[in-house]
Amino acid sequence: MARQHVQIGSSANDGTGDPLRTAFDKINDNFVELYGTDNDINTLDANLNVNNFAITSGVTNGNITITPNGTGNINLGSITINGSQVSSNDSTQITLADNIQTTGTVNIDGAATLGSTLAVGTSLALATGATVTGIDNGALGSSATLLATQGAIKTYVDAQVTASDLDFTADDSTTNSIDLDSEVMQFSGDTGITTSATGNTVSIAIDGTVATLTGSQTLTNKILTNPTINAATMTGAVAINGITLDDNTITTNASNANLELETSGTGTVELKAATNVTGNLGVTGTLNTADVATTGNTTISGSLTTGTFNVGDLNIDASGKFTTDTNGNIDFNPSGTGVVVITSDVTHTGTQTTAGQLNVDNIRIDGNTISSTTGSITLSPLAGQNLVLGATGNGVVTASEFQATLGEFVTLRTDTLSTDTSNGDLSISTQGTGVIDLNTATQATVGSAGGASALPGQPTGYIKIKIAGTMRVVPFYDES
Repeated sequence: MARQHVQIGSSANDGTGDPLRTAFDKINDNFVELYGTDNDINTLDANLNVNNFAITSGVTNGNITITPNGTGNINLGSITINGSQVSSNDSTQITLADNIQTTGTVNIDGAATLGSTLAVGTSLALATGATVTGIDNGALGSSATLLATQGAIKTYVDAQVTASDLDFTADDSTTNSIDLDSEVMQFSGDTGITTSATGNTVSIAIDGTVATLTGSQTLTNKILTNPTINAATMTGAVAINGITLDDNTITTNASNANLELETSGTGTVELKAATNVTGNLGVTGTLNTADVATTGNTTISGSLTTGTFNVGDLNIDASGKFTTDTNGNIDFNPSGTGVVVITSDVTHTGTQTTAGQLNVDNIRIDGNTISSTTGSITLSPLAGQNLVLGATGNGVVTASEFQATLGEFVTLRTDTLSTDTSNGDLSISTQGTGVIDLNTATQATVGSAGGASALPGQPTGYIKIKIAGTMRVVPFYDES
Protein backbone atom coordinates (compact mmCIF):
# COMPACT_ATOMS: atom_id res chain seq x y z
CA MET A 1 0.00 0.00 0.00
CA ALA A 2 1.31 3.45 -0.84
CA ARG A 3 1.86 6.01 1.93
CA GLN A 4 -1.31 8.12 2.59
CA HIS A 5 -0.94 11.84 3.13
CA VAL A 6 -2.99 13.56 5.88
CA GLN A 7 -4.47 16.88 4.71
CA ILE A 8 -4.00 19.56 7.45
CA GLY A 9 -5.52 22.56 5.57
CA SER A 10 -3.98 25.92 4.69
CA SER A 11 -4.32 27.31 8.26
CA ALA A 12 -5.61 26.18 11.65
CA ASN A 13 -9.30 25.23 11.73
CA ASP A 14 -9.95 26.64 8.23
CA GLY A 15 -12.16 23.63 7.41
CA THR A 16 -10.04 22.47 4.41
CA GLY A 17 -8.17 19.64 6.19
CA ASP A 18 -9.15 15.97 6.62
CA PRO A 19 -11.69 15.19 9.37
CA LEU A 20 -10.12 13.60 12.45
CA ARG A 21 -11.50 10.15 11.69
CA THR A 22 -10.22 10.28 8.10
CA ALA A 23 -6.82 11.61 9.17
CA PHE A 24 -6.27 9.00 11.90
CA ASP A 25 -7.49 6.25 9.58
CA LYS A 26 -4.71 7.23 7.18
CA ILE A 27 -2.23 7.28 10.10
CA ASN A 28 -3.30 3.79 11.21
CA ASP A 29 -2.94 2.47 7.69
CA ASN A 30 0.58 3.93 7.43
CA PHE A 31 1.59 2.38 10.80
CA VAL A 32 0.08 -0.95 9.78
CA GLU A 33 2.31 -0.91 6.65
CA LEU A 34 5.36 -0.12 8.79
CA TYR A 35 4.67 -2.32 11.85
CA GLY A 36 1.81 -4.45 10.68
CA THR A 37 1.39 -7.99 12.03
CA ASP A 38 -0.98 -9.28 9.42
CA ASN A 39 1.94 -10.66 7.30
CA ASP A 40 0.67 -8.65 4.38
CA ILE A 41 3.40 -8.72 1.71
CA ASN A 42 3.17 -4.92 1.50
CA THR A 43 4.05 -4.45 5.19
CA LEU A 44 7.56 -4.04 6.58
CA ASP A 45 6.91 -6.84 9.12
CA ALA A 46 6.26 -9.32 6.31
CA ASN A 47 9.73 -8.55 4.84
CA LEU A 48 12.15 -7.38 7.57
CA ASN A 49 11.91 -7.50 11.37
CA VAL A 50 14.21 -5.00 13.15
CA ASN A 51 14.44 -5.90 16.85
CA ASN A 52 17.17 -6.28 19.49
CA PHE A 53 19.85 -4.81 17.20
CA ALA A 54 19.10 -7.49 14.56
CA ILE A 55 17.54 -7.38 11.09
CA THR A 56 15.57 -10.58 10.46
CA SER A 57 13.60 -11.71 7.44
CA GLY A 58 9.87 -11.67 8.13
CA VAL A 59 9.34 -14.73 5.91
CA THR A 60 10.57 -18.12 7.05
CA ASN A 61 13.81 -19.05 5.25
CA GLY A 62 13.62 -15.76 3.36
CA ASN A 63 16.74 -14.00 2.08
CA ILE A 64 17.80 -10.48 3.01
CA THR A 65 19.07 -8.62 -0.06
CA ILE A 66 20.80 -5.26 0.25
CA THR A 67 21.15 -3.70 -3.18
CA PRO A 68 22.59 -0.18 -3.70
CA ASN A 69 21.32 2.00 -6.49
CA GLY A 70 23.40 2.01 -9.68
CA THR A 71 27.16 1.65 -8.99
CA GLY A 72 26.78 2.50 -5.28
CA ASN A 73 28.60 0.51 -2.57
CA ILE A 74 27.36 -1.20 0.59
CA ASN A 75 29.37 0.26 3.51
CA LEU A 76 29.47 -1.72 6.78
CA GLY A 77 31.75 0.23 9.08
CA SER A 78 35.16 0.21 7.30
CA ILE A 79 34.13 -2.61 4.96
CA THR A 80 32.91 -1.82 1.45
CA ILE A 81 31.01 -4.36 -0.65
CA ASN A 82 30.65 -3.68 -4.36
CA GLY A 83 29.16 -6.54 -6.33
CA SER A 84 31.36 -9.58 -5.52
CA GLN A 85 34.31 -7.50 -4.29
CA VAL A 86 35.01 -6.79 -0.60
CA SER A 87 37.50 -4.01 0.24
CA SER A 88 38.47 -1.60 3.00
CA ASN A 89 37.21 1.96 2.63
CA ASP A 90 39.81 3.44 5.01
CA SER A 91 42.88 2.09 3.07
CA THR A 92 43.67 -0.56 5.74
CA GLN A 93 43.71 -4.34 5.47
CA ILE A 94 40.73 -6.65 6.03
CA THR A 95 41.34 -9.10 8.91
CA LEU A 96 39.41 -12.38 9.13
CA ALA A 97 39.95 -13.38 12.82
CA ASP A 98 38.55 -16.93 12.73
CA ASN A 99 39.10 -20.03 10.65
CA ILE A 100 38.23 -19.83 6.95
CA GLN A 101 36.94 -22.75 4.97
CA THR A 102 36.22 -22.62 1.27
CA THR A 103 34.97 -25.38 -0.99
CA GLY A 104 36.02 -23.53 -4.16
CA THR A 105 39.33 -22.37 -5.60
CA VAL A 106 41.38 -19.68 -3.82
CA ASN A 107 43.19 -17.34 -6.25
CA ILE A 108 45.94 -15.09 -4.82
CA ASP A 109 47.16 -12.50 -7.34
CA GLY A 110 49.60 -10.69 -5.04
CA ALA A 111 52.13 -11.81 -2.43
CA ALA A 112 50.91 -14.26 0.26
CA THR A 113 52.29 -13.97 3.82
CA LEU A 114 51.67 -16.99 6.11
CA GLY A 115 51.65 -16.37 9.84
CA SER A 116 52.59 -19.88 11.01
CA THR A 117 51.12 -22.95 9.36
CA LEU A 118 49.54 -23.46 5.95
CA ALA A 119 47.14 -26.40 5.97
CA VAL A 120 46.12 -27.74 2.56
CA GLY A 121 43.40 -30.38 2.43
CA THR A 122 44.77 -32.71 -0.30
CA SER A 123 47.19 -30.90 -2.64
CA LEU A 124 48.80 -27.53 -3.39
CA ALA A 125 48.63 -26.38 -7.03
CA LEU A 126 51.21 -23.70 -7.90
CA ALA A 127 51.14 -21.35 -10.90
CA THR A 128 53.46 -23.59 -12.92
CA GLY A 129 54.87 -27.10 -12.48
CA ALA A 130 53.44 -30.19 -10.78
CA THR A 131 50.86 -30.26 -8.01
CA VAL A 132 52.46 -30.73 -4.54
CA THR A 133 50.70 -33.37 -2.44
CA GLY A 134 53.17 -33.73 0.46
CA ILE A 135 56.66 -33.19 1.93
CA ASP A 136 59.30 -35.96 2.05
CA ASN A 137 61.75 -35.93 5.00
CA GLY A 138 63.15 -39.40 4.44
CA ALA A 139 65.10 -40.98 1.62
CA LEU A 140 64.69 -39.24 -1.71
CA GLY A 141 62.59 -41.17 -4.19
CA SER A 142 61.27 -40.55 -7.68
CA SER A 143 57.98 -38.88 -6.77
CA ALA A 144 56.97 -35.90 -8.93
CA THR A 145 54.57 -34.48 -6.33
CA LEU A 146 56.58 -34.59 -3.04
CA LEU A 147 58.87 -31.78 -1.83
CA ALA A 148 62.16 -32.74 -0.11
CA THR A 149 63.34 -31.11 3.14
CA GLN A 150 66.93 -30.02 3.87
CA GLY A 151 67.43 -33.15 5.99
CA ALA A 152 66.31 -35.45 3.19
CA ILE A 153 68.59 -33.71 0.66
CA LYS A 154 71.62 -33.82 3.03
CA THR A 155 71.10 -37.50 3.75
CA TYR A 156 71.02 -38.24 0.04
CA VAL A 157 74.13 -36.16 -0.78
CA ASP A 158 76.15 -37.66 2.10
CA ALA A 159 75.29 -41.13 0.92
CA GLN A 160 76.35 -40.34 -2.65
CA VAL A 161 79.68 -38.76 -1.60
CA THR A 162 80.54 -41.63 0.75
CA ALA A 163 79.84 -44.20 -1.94
CA SER A 164 81.78 -42.39 -4.73
CA ASP A 165 85.46 -41.93 -5.51
CA LEU A 166 87.46 -40.13 -8.24
CA ASP A 167 89.65 -42.23 -10.54
CA PHE A 168 92.62 -40.52 -12.25
CA THR A 169 95.84 -41.43 -14.02
CA ALA A 170 99.09 -39.69 -15.06
CA ASP A 171 101.64 -40.11 -17.85
CA ASP A 172 102.86 -43.37 -16.29
CA SER A 173 99.36 -44.88 -16.93
CA THR A 174 99.00 -45.82 -13.24
CA THR A 175 95.35 -45.67 -12.18
CA ASN A 176 94.64 -44.16 -8.77
CA SER A 177 91.47 -43.17 -6.93
CA ILE A 178 90.49 -40.56 -4.34
CA ASP A 179 87.80 -41.20 -1.74
CA LEU A 180 85.70 -38.05 -2.07
CA ASP A 181 84.53 -38.35 1.52
CA SER A 182 87.94 -38.56 3.25
CA GLU A 183 90.93 -38.09 0.91
CA VAL A 184 92.49 -35.03 -0.77
CA MET A 185 94.13 -34.94 -4.21
CA GLN A 186 97.50 -33.13 -4.34
CA PHE A 187 99.17 -31.60 -7.44
CA SER A 188 102.99 -31.50 -7.13
CA GLY A 189 105.57 -30.03 -9.51
CA ASP A 190 109.10 -31.16 -10.45
CA THR A 191 112.33 -29.51 -11.61
CA GLY A 192 111.48 -26.01 -12.85
CA ILE A 193 107.74 -26.59 -12.34
CA THR A 194 105.62 -25.29 -9.44
CA THR A 195 101.91 -25.58 -8.67
CA SER A 196 99.54 -23.32 -6.77
CA ALA A 197 95.84 -23.35 -5.90
CA THR A 198 93.54 -20.34 -5.70
CA GLY A 199 89.89 -21.02 -5.02
CA ASN A 200 88.84 -23.80 -7.39
CA THR A 201 91.74 -23.23 -9.81
CA VAL A 202 95.07 -25.15 -9.88
CA SER A 203 97.84 -23.27 -11.74
CA ILE A 204 101.01 -24.92 -13.11
CA ALA A 205 103.99 -22.60 -13.76
CA ILE A 206 107.58 -23.00 -14.98
CA ASP A 207 110.60 -20.94 -13.96
CA GLY A 208 113.50 -19.53 -15.99
CA THR A 209 115.40 -22.83 -16.06
CA VAL A 210 112.94 -24.29 -18.57
CA ALA A 211 113.18 -23.32 -22.24
CA THR A 212 109.82 -23.08 -23.98
CA LEU A 213 108.82 -22.84 -27.61
CA THR A 214 107.41 -19.33 -27.24
CA GLY A 215 109.44 -18.01 -24.30
CA SER A 216 112.22 -15.42 -24.45
CA GLN A 217 114.96 -17.45 -22.77
CA THR A 218 118.59 -16.78 -23.67
CA LEU A 219 120.64 -19.64 -25.13
CA THR A 220 124.36 -19.19 -24.39
CA ASN A 221 127.20 -21.01 -26.21
CA LYS A 222 124.80 -23.28 -28.07
CA ILE A 223 125.70 -24.77 -31.43
CA LEU A 224 122.85 -25.32 -33.87
CA THR A 225 123.68 -27.80 -36.64
CA ASN A 226 121.60 -27.50 -39.80
CA PRO A 227 118.72 -25.85 -37.96
CA THR A 228 115.50 -24.64 -39.55
CA ILE A 229 114.64 -21.25 -38.08
CA ASN A 230 111.27 -19.69 -38.83
CA ALA A 231 110.69 -15.98 -38.16
CA ALA A 232 113.84 -15.51 -36.07
CA THR A 233 114.49 -12.29 -34.14
CA MET A 234 118.20 -11.37 -33.78
CA THR A 235 119.50 -8.39 -31.81
CA GLY A 236 122.83 -6.70 -32.38
CA ALA A 237 125.17 -7.15 -35.36
CA VAL A 238 124.99 -10.59 -36.95
CA ALA A 239 127.95 -11.71 -39.06
CA ILE A 240 127.11 -14.15 -41.83
CA ASN A 241 130.15 -15.18 -43.92
CA GLY A 242 131.24 -12.00 -45.76
CA ILE A 243 128.34 -9.66 -44.77
CA THR A 244 127.08 -8.17 -41.54
CA LEU A 245 123.42 -7.57 -40.64
CA ASP A 246 123.05 -4.72 -38.14
CA ASP A 247 119.56 -3.37 -37.49
CA ASN A 248 118.28 -2.47 -40.99
CA THR A 249 121.74 -2.19 -42.63
CA ILE A 250 123.54 -4.82 -44.72
CA THR A 251 127.28 -4.19 -45.23
CA THR A 252 130.23 -6.15 -46.58
CA ASN A 253 133.01 -7.18 -44.22
CA ALA A 254 135.86 -6.83 -46.73
CA SER A 255 137.05 -3.33 -47.69
CA ASN A 256 135.71 -2.04 -51.03
CA ALA A 257 133.90 -5.32 -51.62
CA ASN A 258 130.73 -5.23 -53.67
CA LEU A 259 127.40 -6.37 -52.30
CA GLU A 260 125.99 -8.68 -54.93
CA LEU A 261 122.47 -10.05 -55.14
CA GLU A 262 122.67 -13.09 -57.40
CA THR A 263 119.92 -15.50 -58.37
CA SER A 264 120.10 -18.98 -59.81
CA GLY A 265 119.31 -19.67 -63.45
CA THR A 266 116.83 -17.21 -64.95
CA GLY A 267 115.64 -15.89 -61.59
CA THR A 268 115.49 -12.17 -61.04
CA VAL A 269 116.06 -9.88 -58.09
CA GLU A 270 112.71 -8.32 -57.17
CA LEU A 271 112.33 -5.32 -54.89
CA LYS A 272 108.74 -5.57 -53.58
CA ALA A 273 108.70 -2.41 -51.45
CA ALA A 274 109.45 1.21 -52.31
CA THR A 275 113.15 1.61 -53.16
CA ASN A 276 115.22 4.74 -52.53
CA VAL A 277 118.55 5.09 -54.36
CA THR A 278 120.72 7.69 -52.59
CA GLY A 279 123.83 7.01 -54.63
CA ASN A 280 124.51 6.17 -58.27
CA LEU A 281 122.35 3.54 -59.89
CA GLY A 282 124.12 1.55 -62.54
CA VAL A 283 122.17 -0.94 -64.58
CA THR A 284 124.29 -3.19 -66.76
CA GLY A 285 121.48 -5.39 -67.90
CA THR A 286 117.75 -5.06 -68.28
CA LEU A 287 115.81 -3.35 -65.50
CA ASN A 288 112.17 -4.45 -65.46
CA THR A 289 109.89 -2.78 -62.92
CA ALA A 290 106.27 -3.05 -61.98
CA ASP A 291 104.54 0.08 -60.71
CA VAL A 292 107.05 2.72 -59.56
CA ALA A 293 105.74 5.08 -56.87
CA THR A 294 107.71 8.12 -55.70
CA THR A 295 106.95 10.22 -52.64
CA GLY A 296 109.24 13.10 -53.58
CA ASN A 297 110.40 14.82 -56.77
CA THR A 298 111.89 12.82 -59.63
CA THR A 299 114.69 14.83 -61.21
CA ILE A 300 116.38 13.90 -64.51
CA SER A 301 119.60 15.89 -64.77
CA GLY A 302 120.46 16.65 -68.34
CA SER A 303 118.42 16.15 -71.47
CA LEU A 304 116.85 13.20 -73.21
CA THR A 305 119.04 13.27 -76.28
CA THR A 306 118.97 9.69 -77.43
CA GLY A 307 115.31 9.24 -78.15
CA THR A 308 112.36 8.96 -75.83
CA PHE A 309 111.74 7.76 -72.31
CA ASN A 310 109.46 4.75 -72.61
CA VAL A 311 107.19 3.58 -69.80
CA GLY A 312 105.01 0.81 -71.16
CA ASP A 313 103.00 2.29 -74.05
CA LEU A 314 103.74 5.91 -72.95
CA ASN A 315 106.57 7.87 -74.52
CA ILE A 316 108.10 11.16 -73.32
CA ASP A 317 110.52 12.84 -75.71
CA ALA A 318 113.13 15.50 -75.03
CA SER A 319 110.68 18.31 -75.78
CA GLY A 320 108.22 17.08 -73.12
CA LYS A 321 105.74 15.64 -75.61
CA PHE A 322 103.60 12.71 -74.45
CA THR A 323 102.75 10.10 -77.09
CA THR A 324 101.66 6.47 -77.20
CA ASP A 325 103.01 3.64 -79.32
CA THR A 326 99.57 2.60 -80.56
CA ASN A 327 96.15 4.23 -80.70
CA GLY A 328 95.83 4.07 -76.92
CA ASN A 329 94.70 6.99 -74.80
CA ILE A 330 96.78 8.97 -72.37
CA ASP A 331 94.84 8.82 -69.09
CA PHE A 332 95.44 11.08 -66.10
CA ASN A 333 93.59 9.19 -63.35
CA PRO A 334 94.43 10.25 -59.77
CA SER A 335 93.44 7.95 -56.92
CA GLY A 336 90.47 8.49 -54.60
CA THR A 337 89.29 12.11 -54.49
CA GLY A 338 92.45 13.44 -56.16
CA VAL A 339 92.13 15.69 -59.20
CA VAL A 340 94.35 16.66 -62.13
CA VAL A 341 95.46 20.25 -61.53
CA ILE A 342 96.84 22.34 -64.42
CA THR A 343 98.23 25.63 -63.09
CA SER A 344 99.39 27.23 -66.37
CA ASP A 345 97.58 28.23 -69.57
CA VAL A 346 96.37 25.37 -71.77
CA THR A 347 96.44 25.65 -75.54
CA HIS A 348 94.17 23.17 -77.25
CA THR A 349 93.88 22.37 -80.94
CA GLY A 350 91.52 19.91 -82.50
CA THR A 351 88.48 18.32 -80.93
CA GLN A 352 88.42 17.77 -77.18
CA THR A 353 86.11 15.04 -75.85
CA THR A 354 85.25 15.05 -72.15
CA ALA A 355 83.33 12.04 -70.87
CA GLY A 356 81.35 12.76 -67.72
CA GLN A 357 81.09 16.04 -65.85
CA LEU A 358 83.24 19.08 -66.70
CA ASN A 359 83.68 21.86 -64.10
CA VAL A 360 85.15 25.22 -65.21
CA ASP A 361 85.31 27.55 -62.19
CA ASN A 362 81.63 27.82 -61.19
CA ILE A 363 80.21 26.49 -64.49
CA ARG A 364 79.35 22.79 -64.77
CA ILE A 365 78.66 20.95 -68.03
CA ASP A 366 77.13 17.51 -67.52
CA GLY A 367 75.44 15.76 -70.44
CA ASN A 368 73.07 18.30 -72.05
CA THR A 369 72.91 20.51 -68.96
CA ILE A 370 74.87 23.69 -68.26
CA SER A 371 74.56 24.71 -64.61
CA SER A 372 76.43 26.68 -61.96
CA THR A 373 77.98 25.24 -58.83
CA THR A 374 77.41 28.60 -57.10
CA GLY A 375 75.88 31.93 -58.10
CA SER A 376 74.11 32.84 -61.36
CA ILE A 377 75.08 32.13 -64.97
CA THR A 378 75.95 35.25 -67.03
CA LEU A 379 76.08 35.08 -70.85
CA SER A 380 77.92 38.23 -71.95
CA PRO A 381 78.81 38.61 -75.68
CA LEU A 382 81.33 41.17 -76.83
CA ALA A 383 80.00 44.71 -77.08
CA GLY A 384 78.02 45.15 -80.29
CA GLN A 385 77.66 41.39 -80.78
CA ASN A 386 74.56 39.21 -80.41
CA LEU A 387 73.92 36.17 -78.26
CA VAL A 388 72.76 33.51 -80.74
CA LEU A 389 71.06 30.38 -79.41
CA GLY A 390 70.69 27.79 -82.19
CA ALA A 391 69.56 30.47 -84.64
CA THR A 392 68.89 29.69 -88.30
CA GLY A 393 70.13 31.78 -91.17
CA ASN A 394 67.60 34.53 -90.52
CA GLY A 395 68.70 34.95 -86.87
CA VAL A 396 65.42 33.71 -85.44
CA VAL A 397 65.40 31.00 -82.78
CA THR A 398 62.51 28.68 -83.58
CA ALA A 399 60.64 26.47 -81.13
CA SER A 400 62.28 23.36 -82.58
CA GLU A 401 65.75 24.92 -82.23
CA PHE A 402 65.51 26.31 -78.71
CA GLN A 403 63.18 24.92 -76.09
CA ALA A 404 63.67 25.83 -72.45
CA THR A 405 61.83 26.79 -69.32
CA LEU A 406 62.93 30.33 -68.52
CA GLY A 407 63.45 31.15 -64.87
CA GLU A 408 63.58 34.50 -63.06
CA PHE A 409 64.21 37.77 -64.93
CA VAL A 410 64.59 41.24 -63.49
CA THR A 411 63.84 42.72 -66.91
CA LEU A 412 62.54 40.83 -69.98
CA ARG A 413 62.61 42.88 -73.16
CA THR A 414 60.92 41.73 -76.37
CA ASP A 415 58.94 43.31 -79.16
CA THR A 416 56.59 40.34 -79.45
CA LEU A 417 55.34 38.02 -76.73
CA SER A 418 53.17 35.24 -78.11
CA THR A 419 52.28 31.60 -77.58
CA ASP A 420 53.88 28.82 -79.60
CA THR A 421 50.79 26.58 -79.63
CA SER A 422 47.91 27.29 -81.98
CA ASN A 423 44.88 28.73 -80.11
CA GLY A 424 46.86 28.43 -76.85
CA ASP A 425 46.32 30.92 -74.02
CA LEU A 426 49.13 33.25 -72.92
CA SER A 427 49.17 33.11 -69.12
CA ILE A 428 50.75 35.94 -67.07
CA SER A 429 50.72 35.22 -63.35
CA THR A 430 52.05 36.87 -60.23
CA GLN A 431 53.30 35.45 -56.91
CA GLY A 432 51.25 35.82 -53.72
CA THR A 433 49.24 39.06 -53.63
CA GLY A 434 51.17 40.69 -56.48
CA VAL A 435 49.26 42.33 -59.33
CA ILE A 436 50.00 42.91 -63.00
CA ASP A 437 51.27 46.50 -63.41
CA LEU A 438 50.94 47.84 -66.98
CA ASN A 439 53.31 50.83 -67.25
CA THR A 440 51.93 52.50 -70.41
CA ALA A 441 50.76 55.96 -71.49
CA THR A 442 47.44 57.22 -70.05
CA GLN A 443 44.99 60.07 -70.84
CA ALA A 444 42.32 61.95 -68.91
CA THR A 445 39.53 61.79 -71.50
CA VAL A 446 37.95 59.13 -73.66
CA GLY A 447 37.04 60.51 -77.11
CA SER A 448 35.00 63.66 -77.67
CA ALA A 449 31.46 62.35 -77.81
CA GLY A 450 29.43 63.09 -74.76
CA GLY A 451 31.93 65.44 -73.14
CA ALA A 452 35.39 65.04 -71.58
CA SER A 453 34.26 63.00 -68.61
CA ALA A 454 31.64 60.83 -70.30
CA LEU A 455 32.15 57.54 -72.11
CA PRO A 456 30.81 57.20 -75.67
CA GLY A 457 27.55 55.42 -75.93
CA GLN A 458 29.04 52.41 -77.74
CA PRO A 459 32.61 51.04 -77.21
CA THR A 460 34.75 50.32 -80.22
CA GLY A 461 35.12 46.69 -79.19
CA TYR A 462 35.90 44.32 -76.32
CA ILE A 463 39.10 42.60 -75.20
CA LYS A 464 38.79 38.99 -74.04
CA ILE A 465 40.87 38.30 -70.96
CA LYS A 466 40.86 35.74 -68.13
CA ILE A 467 40.89 37.20 -64.63
CA ALA A 468 41.51 34.64 -61.83
CA GLY A 469 40.65 31.84 -64.28
CA THR A 470 37.30 33.31 -65.40
CA MET A 471 36.82 34.63 -68.93
CA ARG A 472 35.99 38.38 -68.94
CA VAL A 473 35.46 41.06 -71.63
CA VAL A 474 36.83 44.60 -71.25
CA PRO A 475 35.44 47.36 -73.49
CA PHE A 476 37.86 49.67 -75.36
CA TYR A 477 37.41 52.99 -77.25
CA ASP A 478 39.18 54.89 -79.95
CA GLU A 479 41.67 57.47 -78.72
CA SER A 480 39.76 60.37 -80.31
